[in-house]
Amino acid sequence: MNNFIFENATKVYFGEGCVKEYLCCMAKGCEGKIMLAYGGGSIKKNGIYDEVTGVLKNAGKEIVEFPGIMANPTYAKVLEGAKLARENNVGLILGVGGGSVMDCCKAISIAARYDGDVWADFWARPGIFDFEPLPLGVIVTVTGTGSECNGGAVITNEELKVKTGRDYPQCNPKFALLDPTYTYSVSKFQMVSGGFDILSHIMEIYFSGPDESNVSDDISEALMKNVIQNLRAAMADPKDYTARSNLMWDATMAENRIIKLGKRMDFECHQMEHQLGAYTDCNHGAGLAVLHPVYYRHIYKDGLEKFKRFAVNVWGVSTEGKTDEEIAGAGVTALADFIKEIGLPTTFRELGIDEKTDFKAIADSCAIAPGSYRNMTHEEILEIFKECV
Repeated sequence: MNNFIFENATKVYFGEGCVKEYLCCMAKGCEGKIMLAYGGGSIKKNGIYDEVTGVLKNAGKEIVEFPGIMANPTYAKVLEGAKLARENNVGLILGVGGGSVMDCCKAISIAARYDGDVWADFWARPGIFDFEPLPLGVIVTVTGTGSECNGGAVITNEELKVKTGRDYPQCNPKFALLDPTYTYSVSKFQMVSGGFDILSHIMEIYFSGPDESNVSDDISEALMKNVIQNLRAAMADPKDYTARSNLMWDATMAENRIIKLGKRMDFECHQMEHQLGAYTDCNHGAGLAVLHPVYYRHIYKDGLEKFKRFAVNVWGVSTEGKTDEEIAGAGVTALADFIKEIGLPTTFRELGIDEKTDFKAIADSCAIAPGSYRNMTHEEILEIFKECV
């Protein structure tokens, strides 16, 4: 395995009832007001809002609300939240929601304590911390991004048409409360797109060097099989607690840095989807579902042994009578078939993105990920986009 340094400062409280059991004591330990950040208001319909605010009020905490965080959080929303936090002497940000809420809150935690240009100094390039970000806690209601256990935050600068992420250990949530029952009310589409995002994260780590025997790849294969199995189970019964709890922990394991240790990592598909989202505001998991099989058909011959292993160990592809190339290709086909099975889009048209879209501008804006089996060019990214229409 390659050399690495591992750090994860987030304390996780997992299981049904964990919010009622643990949030009160953590709130009492916070100085100042608590900024309750959330999305479009679904938590007010499913009872989570009442439960969380009830606990905070019982702890004697004053709440400052910050609603309206959108699916692809914008830099303008980050600045709005930072201003609110500074003006109200907020001592803790409590993000309640999925990855978008958590990512936005991490960026706010920096912006609330930083006087300079946050985008230029922390997103356009890696930032340097000579200050402590505003403390953050999260309550997860949508499974997918794994943002609860890392310092990563993906933010869209609408003015620049750039969607990009950074991962700062200083922005790791101090605590994360993961109650699988909180995900029950999420729509089937949102559950499935989040589930595919989990699978995507694992694949983009797995399909990279080193390829010799290593712990990270072995864990990744087990996680991918678990996601596939439990996503099917959750589709059959949305209130299957075992399936929901497994998917919730799969998401955390995919992005708590453990399976990234010693790996080069290939996040080219995420780079492409980020820029597609910056221009079209499409659903993240659905965009990845369209892109992944097409991208892998472009590169699988360059990582033949790993793609063959993926086909056999994850999808159970038979090797009998097949060449290595045929086995590897069958694994990509199995992935594409699974995407259809779970009802995610397989073309851009199904996403509402047609051929009139300026794919060249999007392709030219994509970053080139260094960890791929074969580095893309902007010309080949454009080819992939056109094949996805």
